[in-house]
Amino acid sequence: MKYSIVYSSRTGNTKLLAEQIKTILPEESLISSGQPSDEAAEADLIFLGFWTDKGCCDETLSAFLRTLNGRKIFLFGTAGFGQSETYFQKILSRVRELIPASCQVIGSFMCQGKMPVSVRKRYEGLMEQDPEKARALIANFDQALTHPDQNDLQRLTEKIRELHLDSN
Repeated sequence: MKYSIVYSSRTGNTKLLAEQIKTILPEESLISSGQPSDEAAEADLIFLGFWTDKGCCDETLSAFLRTLNGRKIFLFGTAGFGQSETYFQKILSRVRELIPASCQVIGSFMCQGKMPVSVRKRYEGLMEQDPEKARALIANFDQALTHPDQNDLQRLTEKIRELHLDSN
């Protein structure tokens, strides 16, 4: 089975996950790895990675997803807020809504990702208006600084191996 790894990574978090996937699967079956392309869309299986933008994937991947037809898709992504599996599932649900009905989502993975320092500065700016909310946002920002971490990469590896692609 030929596969592609297509991703958009604003801060490097999703790229790290994409690189992990590349180490797990057979290199000889890889068609393309990187930005969306016509070549990548030709794969039987597309690993599609995104950073979370307003609760969904970014526009680049959104547009690419809509062009796919009859492909198997594995979604993977990162989000700055990562303490809730429920939140991750909401994001994945929104992304799934963009996928044409002829495609099949065979799995998914989400984890927390570090955010740019500009986000922390914005949170600090909320301190005067809403200190409780600002403290919670800053605590989440600080907790996200180490993600994706080795545990996240190991969980992704396990998800990919559960697909049993090496036997196809």
